[in-house]
Amino acid sequence: MTEHTLKEKEEILSILQILSSNPQITQREISSRLGISVGKTNYLLKELIKKGLIKKVVRFKEPSLKLRRIRYLLTSKGFAEKAGLIYMFFKKKEAEYQEFKRIWEESKV
Repeated sequence: MTEHTLKEKEEILSILQILSSNPQITQREISSRLGISVGKTNYLLKELIKKGLIKKVVRFKEPSLKLRRIRYLLTSKGFAEKAGLIYMFFKKKEAEYQEFKRIWEESKV
């Protein structure tokens, strides 16, 4: 996977969070929740599968009708990546808070 922008990392974290709570969600529902295209959602899911962060499980609901139910399951590597991204965003927000606090203190003088 190529180096991702901060926005893409936010989208990846959001996808991992969505999938950890709802593995049967559709790509269309994910894209709607995130406000991104279905094509981008598909691309990100494929990249997460290639990286080993999620696993795609296909089940046939009706063999005669061949209706597929797809589930996306986080792997242990996916859970670790999710935790790492959460930590990264937490540290970023903490640094922003410290900067705002410094500016506030300087403005009071």
